[in-house]
Formats: sequence, structure tokens, C-alpha cells
Amino acid sequence: MTPEQTNLIKINPENYLENNVSKMPAIELLKAMGYIYISPEDCRAQRGNSYDVILKDILRGQLRKLNRYTYSGTQNEFSAQNIESAITDIDAPLTDGLIRASEKIYDSLMLGRSYTELVGDGKPQSFNMKYVDWETPSNNLFHVTQEFSTESSDKLHTARPDIVLFINGIPFAVIECKAPEVSEMQAVEQNIRNQQSDYIPQLYKFAQIVVATNKNNVKYATTGTPKKFWSVWKEQNTAFLETELSRLVQNRVPTEQDKNIISLFNIQRVMELIKYFVLFDGKIKKICRYQQYFAVKEIIKTIQQNDEKGNRQSGVVWHTQGSGKSLTMVMLAKYILMELSDPSKNIHPRVVVVTDRKELDRQISDTFSHTRLTPVQATSGRMLGDLIDDGKADIITSIINKFNTVDKRETKCTSRDIFILVDESHRSNYGLLATKMRSVFPNACYIGFTGTPLMKKEKNTMTKFGKLIHKYTIQDGVDDKAIVPLIYEGRFVEQNVDEENIDLWFEQATKRLTDSQKQDLAKKWSSIRRLTSTDARIKRIALDINNHFITEYKQTGFKAMLATNYKRDAVRYLECFEQFGDLKCAVMISPPDMRESVDDADEGTDDKVLKYWNKMMTLYENADSYEESVKAKFIDGEIDILIVCSKLLTGFDAPICQVLYIDKELKEHGLLQAIARTNRLCDGKDYGLIVDYRGLIEKLDTAMDMYSGAGLENYDSGDLRGVIVDVMSVVTKLQESYQALIGIFQPITMITDTEAVEVYLANDKLRELFYQRLCAFGKNLSIILNSVEAYQSIHKSEMKVYQDTFIAFSKVRRSIKIRYCDSIDNSEYEPLMQNLLDTHLKVTGLKQITSPVNIMSKEDFEKELEELGTLRAKAEAITNRLTKSISERYDENPAFYDSFSKRIKEALDEYKNKVVTEAEYLSKMRSIMDDFAKGKTTIVYPERIKNNVHAQAFFGVISAIFTSIENNPVDSDFAAEISESITNIIAEHNQVDWSNNVTIQDRIAQNIDDLFYKYEKERGLKLSFDVIDKIIENVKIVALRRF
Repeated sequence: MTPEQTNLIKINPENYLENNVSKMPAIELLKAMGYIYISPEDCRAQRGNSYDVILKDILRGQLRKLNRYTYSGTQNEFSAQNIESAITDIDAPLTDGLIRASEKIYDSLMLGRSYTELVGDGKPQSFNMKYVDWETPSNNLFHVTQEFSTESSDKLHTARPDIVLFINGIPFAVIECKAPEVSEMQAVEQNIRNQQSDYIPQLYKFAQIVVATNKNNVKYATTGTPKKFWSVWKEQNTAFLETELSRLVQNRVPTEQDKNIISLFNIQRVMELIKYFVLFDGKIKKICRYQQYFAVKEIIKTIQQNDEKGNRQSGVVWHTQGSGKSLTMVMLAKYILMELSDPSKNIHPRVVVVTDRKELDRQISDTFSHTRLTPVQATSGRMLGDLIDDGKADIITSIINKFNTVDKRETKCTSRDIFILVDESHRSNYGLLATKMRSVFPNACYIGFTGTPLMKKEKNTMTKFGKLIHKYTIQDGVDDKAIVPLIYEGRFVEQNVDEENIDLWFEQATKRLTDSQKQDLAKKWSSIRRLTSTDARIKRIALDINNHFITEYKQTGFKAMLATNYKRDAVRYLECFEQFGDLKCAVMISPPDMRESVDDADEGTDDKVLKYWNKMMTLYENADSYEESVKAKFIDGEIDILIVCSKLLTGFDAPICQVLYIDKELKEHGLLQAIARTNRLCDGKDYGLIVDYRGLIEKLDTAMDMYSGAGLENYDSGDLRGVIVDVMSVVTKLQESYQALIGIFQPITMITDTEAVEVYLANDKLRELFYQRLCAFGKNLSIILNSVEAYQSIHKSEMKVYQDTFIAFSKVRRSIKIRYCDSIDNSEYEPLMQNLLDTHLKVTGLKQITSPVNIMSKEDFEKELEELGTLRAKAEAITNRLTKSISERYDENPAFYDSFSKRIKEALDEYKNKVVTEAEYLSKMRSIMDDFAKGKTTIVYPERIKNNVHAQAFFGVISAIFTSIENNPVDSDFAAEISESITNIIAEHNQVDWSNNVTIQDRIAQNIDDLFYKYEKERGLKLSFDVIDKIIENVKIVALRRF
């Protein structure tokens, strides 16, 4: 019976291949959006070779079309020489690194380049030539191609990005596509690998947007973006998206990929993204996240409306801390100044950025270097007044307290085209300084930015300031993985324990520790009893922090901050830590006679504080140098715990900081800002931990949206959603991750049979799943083991099951890494996993996993084999390691390595077909491994090249080509002679860095061509041009690996 007769629907499996499900629909959509398709062959012809990436003919034509220079009222074309120079000049060299080259290219795209033309009676004059028409997008040409085959500079690697987009022949986007069953993160990793210096960075230096897609999930970034910072785009202009989808995607259901391609590559949108939303922040290139783009668009819409006084509408933007609020301000300033300026209507916008941080000043001036705008930093109140009076600076950055001086001078600027961007507006906008700021700029448009939610009372008073323009909540940030979630743990320290009863407290505090750990802590407690301070509480907390940090974080590379109420407390904590001698700690405070913040009490001058401050001033000379140096050391990982009062609890970004210990009265905005110090993204960091010794938060029920204590009840509970979760919530995650891990092995009847488990994990995808789930289980177990409350909530027998499971599967992980020659999985979490085994679980003899040992290091490899249990495991480890080595070296001598591949396959087939036993299988593999190490092959080489390993390699290459020719004209001895001649040609031209020297490579090719011409004349060897070209190409590949 046929499928038609049974009403069966025929589904073609090929519909689910990468090309059909991801790449081709993307190309078709881009064509419908106005991109012109150009074939890979046509691209290759325009590029000239496989290394260069510019479509030169298209760029040449567009440079002529877009550019004229005017002299004496006449428009003239640029000379052919200048056009060619412009094509060459846009291709910035990679000598200073990928990001620097990318920055130079971006500069040229934005501003054009200057070229000299002879005018009038032959005098030289400079004129600007542009690469892109930013004012009229339709004047530009947009192209799309596929399989953009590109060679590395040494020709050892060829990468083929799935889709590349061009503007006027210049690449600006790279898209890697995967099938739906493959994670989009694989495409991310491929993009990152291709940017490395030994692959194809010459393409990515031009890229402004880089995309990874598997149809259902899409991530985007720009050049140089680390894996952790690739973003998702969530379109907030739903009307635009729906209109475009209905117009462009017909006869099928739109995919996530379709939505993202329209959102990112709509021609008007992509021009806007490149022009306003790509930034260079120090040595890092950045592209906006979606909330930054839509916030700027909403602000622009808002400021073009009037308030009741006839001034531009003001407002507030709430973007949670860590989501890029500062960069949003920079992007907004850039957009306002470049887009709103209209001399014909006498509109000359100026932007004043008011902040309480010096870092934002630097960030803004760096960013504007790629525009023709003038940023100036007001270093004093007088200078701020002068800049306002002068009116020449496009953008002024200032610290808010500078307005004191300006107000006294009675300086006023009445323009309605002044835009005041206020950072952390909740701290500045309702105070006396804000009033003074408004008296200086009475008609200005004020845009306030805050990183914390608005309190209920602030929402009521906000109408005086303006409306809420855009928000990006804490929950949004966590959901988008733009920030890490925060875990809260209240740690109880008895306040009323005197020195005599300290042992009772000590026993309670060390319940979870082993006897040796208790003894170690007891010694440390004795050491700080001698300190002069009578504050036993500080000593007990210091001991608890010291133990907590060493046990959980010391080996992971992450760091902590400790917030204290007073400077004297900060210095006393430092004394305790120095007495323990385990951690590198530092104190960051303001001068002894200065309050840390407006909320801090005046604690008077303390001798210890004064002594510490004088020591710092001797060391660093001044307060600014002291602060900058300590901050830099902390960010670079040289300080384990940074002790602060109020300094650095706001506006200080240190992604390396994972823990905040709180021994300070904090409330409302102050608390929310402080805990956000730990929410920044960093490789290997999945959460920030808040350890509270003050009991600030009384009620934390995230399921019910109930928060109280520390003034949290003064916020709408919905606005706090996602701000922090109780450590007890991790207990459920531990149980779930345990079940997920065990669930992998359901098909195995005896999970305790380690050989059965290891054989079951021979499947690559299953092994990858095992690595991921074991890592997730380990991370949750680590948090629980380090929390008194969470640890005590789990029954001892249940906890033992979790601990034993982690230990057993860690041993399996170690074994299969060796057996299947896997690289380190989740390498960013390796320190955490090892710390868990070493510190908490006291597992001895289980070494830290490293990259696979080279099979040529016989002694090291033998040690690894000894760790494996069965003969089969050992044989498979040799097989996998040999296979990997052959793959890595294959191009050096294809025939040589083919001979080993053949022997491995024969041995493996014999074992699978039960022709040989496990012992015989291992013996055969050991024999192959020994021959491989000695370079002993089954190939019989002609006598003349018996001792010439380079000639042997070329012999293998050319023999394979000659064998494929019908009526092979070359016997073995003749092939050996040719190989020897080729070796001599390569040796003659071998010099330092010849692999990057195209001239030398061309000479080699010419000499080999001449060699075959000679053989044709003297020996009658007639070969087609295609065969000779193939020999030259393959010889070059082998030579580049060997010489």
C-alpha cells in the first residue's frame, strides 16, 4: 500500500539539515529585504585571492558614485589613483591587534578619509572621500553571499562563514548557521575561533555585527566579544516586526531567526546600529543590547514632545545595574548630537552629562573620538561655568558638586536644546544640588538614569521630573543573562557572647567542619585574641569570613568585598585578616576627616584610621593614586577581599567580585546598589553571593514577591522581582540537578559498574550532556556545603548520597577524559569543581583535569593509562589519542598518516568483530603507538629518499596525485626524484616568516612549474595544468607545516 493510499504524510529528513532549515531561509529573507545576492565564485573573482575579503570592483564603483569634490563651484571626480588608495587604506593591517584594526576601519567608515587632488593651476588641496552614505541609505549597495571561503595568513586554515553581508563591497556582518539540534553556542564558538590570529581575523576586523543561529535561538555580538557577553535581541517595536514579517515571510511560520534577521539587518535599522550603537570602550569593541537601543529610541521620541512649560519633555530611565546604563548614556549623547542638529532651524543641541563618577567622564571622551563632536571634561566649577558661557563644547561631562560654584556665579543658559543626562538620578535629582543645576539650566531637558527601582514615594514625586520613559528590570537582566542572579544568606553571629563563653559559639559555628579544619580555626582564633580591640564580634565575623572565603572561593579565582559601617571597623578587620595570614586584603576609605557618604555618621578621628591613612599616603602620595591603584589591583585579582565603608559600593564594576560580605547598616537604594557589585558577568560565575551579618533582610519570599527589612517594603514588590533569592532555594536546585544527572544513566541496569558507565558514554553528545549536568550538580552542591542554614536543612543520609555521587562521577569524568581524548569541558568551572573535591569532600588522589597529554610524551601518557581500569579502556584511550594526533598532523605527510589510520581501523574492526581479545586489541594498539612515536611506517620508500623525511612527505603527496591519473606516467623512483627536487626548491626559499610572504610563495610555485616543464622537455612527462596546479597547492600545504 502506498503512502498516498494510507494518508501518510511524507517528511523529507533533509528539510532539517543546516542549509535547508537555517542558512537558505536566511539568505532568501535577506534578498527579500533588499540585499543583492552575489555568488561565492563572483566574490572570489572580486577579492583576487582567498585571503582578502573586500569586493574591490563593487567598492571601486561605489567610491566613484558617492564622491565628488567641489572646487570653484565645480564638482569633480576623484582621481583613479586616489580611488585605488582608498580601497587599499580601508584594509587596516592587523599588526596592532584585531580590535585596533577594527577601530581604524570603523573610523574610516564613519568619517571617510582625506585625499589630495591637484586643483586650479596644479596646487594640492585635501578633500574628504566617504565609503558609506550615512545620510541616504538607498545610495549604498548591500550584498549577501554564502560559504565565504577565506584562508588564514599561513594558509594552514580555511574557514567558510555561512553568510557574509557587505555594504559597498565592505564586509560588515558574519552569520554562522547551525541545524536546530545543534546549540547556537557552537556557532558562537566557531565565530570566536575564526577571529583568532591563526584563522581569519582579516574578515572580522571589518565586522560590526556577528550572529550565531540555529533557527530557534539566535545570539549576536560584535568583533572580539567573549562568549559570556553574546546577547539576545528582543524586539520591542512589535508593530514594525509584525509588518515586516507579514511582508517578507510568506507561506511558512516565521522563526526566531526570521525575527532577529529583520530586527538586526533591516537596512534602515542596521545603518542606525552601526552609526550610533557601536562603541569602542578602551580596548573593547561593543554593540548595544536591545534595551539600550529601544531606550534611546524612546528617549528621542520623548524629547521631541513638549511639557506644560513649552520645554522639551523630561523623564527617567530605569535600567538595572550591570545592564550597561553608562553606555546607554554615551549612545544617547552621540545620537542627540548627531541626529537632532539642524542649523537651518537654529537647533544646536548640547549635552551635559552629570555624574558622581570620574570613570564615566573618561568613557564618554574616548567614545566620541570616532565622531566630529567635541567632548570636554569640566574639572572644576569655574571651568564648568566657562564652558557653559562659551557654548562651543558639544558635550560637557561634570561631577554634580561642580554646580555649587556655577550657581554662585549666577551663570545661566536658557536654551531649550540643552540636554542634561543625570547618572543615578535618585541620588541627585531631589536634593539642593539638583535645584542649583536647574537654576543654571532653567529650560533644559533633563533625562535621569537610575540603576535601582523607584520607591513608591519617588514614583509620586517623579511627575515633577518627568515620566518613566523606559525600564529594564532586574528580572529582565537575569532572564537575558545580562547579569547573574544574586543569592542571599543571613549568617547569625551571637552579639552577647563574652570571651569566656566563646567555646560554645565556636562549636556551633564549626559543626560542618572536619576535626582538622576545627583545629586550624582554633589556632587562628587564638592568634586574634591577642589583638588590642575589645570588639569580639568583629573578630568572630573575620574568622567566619576567612574560613568561608578560603573554603569556597580562594581556589576559584573570584574575589569578595566586605562592607563595614565605620573606617575604624575596616582597619580592624584588616588587622584580623593580616593576623590569619591566609588572604591578601586591602582597605579602601576616604580621608579620616571626611564622611564616606551623606548617610554616614561622623565617627570622629580614630588613631588606627589615621595611622593607616598616613601609611597609604606615604605609599601612594595622594588620595586619587591610592584609590586608583587599589581598584586596579582588585580588578586584576591581586586582592582577595577588598574592605570598604561606602566608597566603591556604587558605580564600581569588578566582574571578578562574586561575594559581598555585609557588616553595615544599608537600606533601600544603598542596599540595592551595594549588592549589585556582585552581579556582573564573568566566565565561570553563575551567581553573586550576599552574606549578611546584620540581618538586614527580614523576609525574602521570592515566590510570593514579599520583601521586607532594610526598607525593601518601600518599593512595589513587582519592581524587586529577581533582585535576590534566598540560599534555601538552591536546595531544590540541588535535588533537581541530582535527578537530571542520574537520569542520564537510566538504560544502565548497574550504575555502579564503572566500565558499563564509561562504555555507555562513548557517544559524544551523551558525554557532553554528562559533563554539563555534573558541572551544574557540582555548582549547587558547592553552595549548599558552604551555607550553614542550607546544609542543616538536608538530612545527613541524603547529603551523603549527594557527596558520594559527586565524588564517583568526578572519577568517571576524569577517566573518560583520558579514554576518549576530550578537552576540558566547562573549563571556566574547573577550579570550582576541584575545590569542591579538595576542600569539602577531601578526595585524595583525584588529580585536576588538564588538556589531553601528547601521545609523543610517552612517560606522561603511560601515567594517564595507568589510571584507567580495563584493558579495553586503555586500548580505546590509545586509539582516540592516536586518531587526534593524526588529524592534527595529517597535512605534514598525508601518505604517512594514512598508513597509521589504516592500521588503527583494522585493529578496531578485529576487536568489534571479536576476532581478537581485549588483551590482543591493547597489544596491537601499543604496537601501532610505538611505531607512530618512532616514525616507523609500513610504506616502503625508494632508496634515494630513505633518509630524507621531507622528500618522503612530498613523495606521499605527489604519488597520490599520480596514482589517480589514468595510465600513471610516473614510477616510484621517478616520483622520488621529483620529491627530492621539490624539497630542494622549498629549502632554497626557506626563510623567516616565509609563510606570510606571498612573493616567496609565488616564486616556489613558479620554480615547481619550471621543474615540470623541464621534465616534459627532457623526460617526456606530460601533465595537464590542473594536475600541476594541484601538485603545487598540495606541496605548499605540506611545506607550510614542515618548514
